Amino acid sequence: MSGAGKKVVDVAFKAGRNIDWDGMAKLLVSEEARREFGTLRRAFDEVNTQLTTKFSQEPEPVDWEYYRKGIGSRLVDIYKQAYDEVKIPQYVDKVTPEYKPKFDALLVELKEAEQTSLKESEKLEKEIADVQELKKRLSTMTADEYFEKHPELRKKFDDEIRNDYWGY
Repeated sequence: MSGAGKKVVDVAFKAGRNIDWDGMAKLLVSEEARREFGTLRRAFDEVNTQLTTKFSQEPEPVDWEYYRKGIGSRLVDIYKQAYDEVKIPQYVDKVTPEYKPKFDALLVELKEAEQTSLKESEKLEKEIADVQELKKRLSTMTADEYFEKHPELRKKFDDEIRNDYWGY
């Protein structure tokens, strides 16, 4: 196998091992997303299998002497010459250098979005806990206890009472 072809197979194999498919699947919410994700995973596995099996094998050398005995030297020499003249072009990767910086920038952006999302999630979980606690205590809570937790509302209500504004 050519050096570039072997490199493609090695990269695909390493990529397949490093993907946390189960972790990504846990993040999916909708049934449609799960179906699409399953399709993506099957397609990736299929391509990866082809790369590691079909395209990673060296072709077996042709036993020209075997054919010379059965067919004849002249015809086999013509085929051998044509076979030797076939040049398989080497793969030159022009795509990866172009998209690698873009991909790296997206990874940085993804990490930033993940951190922002985690902070927002923590904030929302705290708010949910506060609301659940408030819900439990609401039936026995006094106005003073409520205003103790929310001093900005006390100021607003006091201003409305002082200004004789009762909301209508």
